[in-house]
Order: sequence, then C-alpha cells, then structure tokens
Amino acid sequence: MTTDPSRAAPTIPLRNLLDPLPREAFGPAQARHLLRRAGFGGTEIQINTLVSWGLDEAVDHLVDFESVPNEPDEHDLFNKDIMRPLSLEDQRVIRTARQRGDEDTVARFRDQRQAAQRSDRQQMAQIRRWWIQRMIQTPRPLEEKLTLFWHGHFATSYRSVEDSYHMYMQNRMFRGNAKSYPRLLAGIIRDPAMLRYLNNNQNRRQSPNENLARELMELFSLGEGNYTERDIKEGARALTGYTYEDDAFVFRENMHDSGPKQVLGVRDRVDGDGFVSAILRHQACAPFIATRLYRFFVADVAAQPRDVTGTDLACVKMLADRITRERYDLAPVLKTLFKSRHFYSDEVAHSKIKSPAELVVGAVRTLGVPARDLNTMADAMERMGQNLFFPPSVKGWDGGRSWINTATMFARQNTLAYLITGAQPGSPARRAIAGDYDPRSVVPMLVEPGRPADTREIVGRLMDLAMGRRDEHAMETLARTVETSDNPTAQPALAALMLLITAMPEYQLC
Repeated sequence: MTTDPSRAAPTIPLRNLLDPLPREAFGPAQARHLLRRAGFGGTEIQINTLVSWGLDEAVDHLVDFESVPNEPDEHDLFNKDIMRPLSLEDQRVIRTARQRGDEDTVARFRDQRQAAQRSDRQQMAQIRRWWIQRMIQTPRPLEEKLTLFWHGHFATSYRSVEDSYHMYMQNRMFRGNAKSYPRLLAGIIRDPAMLRYLNNNQNRRQSPNENLARELMELFSLGEGNYTERDIKEGARALTGYTYEDDAFVFRENMHDSGPKQVLGVRDRVDGDGFVSAILRHQACAPFIATRLYRFFVADVAAQPRDVTGTDLACVKMLADRITRERYDLAPVLKTLFKSRHFYSDEVAHSKIKSPAELVVGAVRTLGVPARDLNTMADAMERMGQNLFFPPSVKGWDGGRSWINTATMFARQNTLAYLITGAQPGSPARRAIAGDYDPRSVVPMLVEPGRPADTREIVGRLMDLAMGRRDEHAMETLARTVETSDNPTAQPALAALMLLITAMPEYQLC
C-alpha cells in the first residue's frame, strides 16, 4: 500500500508541519479529532471539557495518563494455572506408563490436557471481553489505544501460543511500557507469549532458531533491507537460551552462545540486551518507529519508510529526529504530534478508516449506545477482520483500506444497528428502536426547552457527534426524513436518525 494520492494537498509549509497549532484554533472540531485519534472518541461534554482546557492541557492530560486514577490491572484477574506444565513427577509417570504400555494412564493425562485446553480457550474469550470492556470504560484512552497499537506491532496469536495467561501477561506488558520503546524491546525478548510464538524457546547454541531475531529486525524495529542474513544468524546466537518456564522468563546460560558476535555493526559478546542496544543505535530504527506511529495515529501510509512520500515523509522524518533526540521516550514525541498544525490539518482529519476496534469501542464511547453483549461485540469485530489476540500473522493487521470490503461493510453496518437498536441481525424486532438508547443523553442541548424543533440543526448536531463534520446535502435529506415523524425530537425518531447517519460511508472515517 502506498501513500494515497487522493489525499488533500498540503496547506502547511513542510518545515512548519510540527509547529504547534495556534491556541485560538483549538475548538470543538479539533478536540473531537484529538479524542478520536488519541483515544476512541468522546461525548459532547468531554469534547467541551478539552476545549475549555486548551490544546496544551488537553494533550498533556491524554499523554500523561499515569496521573489519571484508574482501576488497577491485577495479576489475579485470571487463572494462571490452567496450562500448568507437567511436574517432573507427572513426566515420570507418563514416561513409565508408555514404557509399560499402560494406555489407561496415558489416556488419563491426555484427557486432562484436553480439558485444560478447553478451559483455556474459554478464558481467552473472557480476556478478550475484559479488554474490550477496558477500552470502553477506561479514563485513560491513550493508554488503551497504545496497547492496541503495540498488539498490532508485536503481533502474537493465541492460536500458536495456546496459553491465555501468557497473552494476558503480554497485554499488561504493552500497557505498562506503552510510551517506552526500549523497555518494550527488552520486554518482548523476554515475553513468554512471543518466545513461544516465534519458537525462541527452541533457540539453543547447538541449533540456533532465527525466527525471533529475524522478525525483531524486519517487523519490530528496522524494516526490510536494513539488516543482512549475517545479522539474523548473529542475532539468533545472541538470543540463544532466552526461554521461559511456566509463566516466567528464564535465561538458560548452558544453552546460550556466549562467544563473540558481529551484529548490526557491533562486535562483542552480544546477548539479547546487546542485540536490542544495537537495534536502537541503528539509523533505520527511529524512522521505522516514526512511520508506524504516523501510520496508526495520522494517515494510512505505507508500512516501510522508503515507500512514504510527500508531506507524510517530511513529517515522518521530523518525528524520527524527535524520537532519536528523546532516546525513544515516546511521551514528548506524541505530545509534539498531537499539538502540531499538521495533525489538525484538512488533509489529516477524516482521512483514516476506523479499525473494527475503533468502530465498536468508539460507538459506545462517542454515541453513548449501550455496550450490549461483549461476546457479540467481540464476534462482530472478528467478522470485520480484527479478532483481538488472534492477528492473522506476525505482521499484524494491514489496516487502512484492507478493513473495507463487501463483507466487512455489511458487518460494520449490522454491528452499528445492533448497538443502536439492541436487536440482532435478522431479528423480527430489528425495525423497532430500543428505548435504552437516547441520543439526547450525550447531546444535552439537542432540543432546548421551550424552543421549536429545528430538524436541520438536530441532524447537524448528531452528525457532529457521530462523524465530527456536517454534510450539507445529507443534512437536507435527513431533515426531510425526520420531519415525517410524528415527534421528530422523541427518542425513537432520534435513534432512527442515528441509524441512518452511522450507515453513511463518512462514518467509517475518523
């Protein structure tokens, strides 16, 4: 995928792209854009609060999320012992049973393992629901948005890991280190889920496994063409002995190749941390991470820096310089980006296709629809192409226009209809509008007491809420539709109007 040539022409000189937006230019439209990109959207009240704070305080509040009280993420939320490895005694019993031909004992252990796997799959579904609910309810939206970003960046699938608690541990690691790329790299080479996913638990000095070393450079840090086959082989040697036992990282010195190595220009007795340090010093690292951040938060550009062009490339280069100066501390980098003139420009606003997670979570956080059934929401996201904890490959999700096709558009519209009406697709009650969703609850001034209803203004306010902008032609058409209602300001008419607005193609953008 290359930079979209249809994007609007730049309106800001390239050298001024990351200059701060003038304070007086930060209004409701800009606050709404900030909440959509640095979070999952927000209500009119939240938008107005950010406007009252001003640009600097609003961005600092979102980025410095540690200062915002939140529910603790405790280890004991889930059962860590479902996939407990066999004890030495269990291994001895099975070995003896096989030697004696004791099929009953072998079958008993096999049945126990299969029962544990079934329980673990159920817990994985529970963890998936937990994360969706956390994204919906969090008072720290950027924290969860970054966790989602890193989940797609260091993509790991439960389908190969087969241990739900390890996936939960990885999710917590992403969240706890979301703004520190060096800590994330150091964490990922010690992460049991990733070690299992890329087979580094089989990486021994006698027979090095190159999977993690290769993807660490190609997909996680440097990009294609910025390392050699020798770097892969030497990096694999550096990661020998990096494995796990039960839920803990273990460094097995007897499996580690402690000899001298040459990786990414560094000659030394490099271990995993030395490998990470060499990556961080490489000239391709900062541009690669800048591109990935830009792609996630700003525009659907190419995944490789070499394929980014024009205004996007100029901005990526400036972000990369800032990343290098900040030694990969991403907090000041994100503040610079979220305060910049370019971030709020016409060519950036309303240009990104919402991911399924952004679509579903954003609908609840922005429109005020009930969360409904979390299993249904998770399944809907899967039908739209984003099954959390099950990325399609180590590359993660392609994103951008890949989110949209005939099947996913149908799923997207059905999901929004379900959230608004509460009725499943095909249900006889689908035509009825559930009384538990009232748009007036999130737009308090939708209908002012004692004032005749202005249907055009009602449509405009709901468009502002749902899409962040108004379409004059659509407003006229929808206003005429609303006027046919017996009571255009009543809950059923407004909810039906929201159904029509969320079915518009523009609603798919943020």
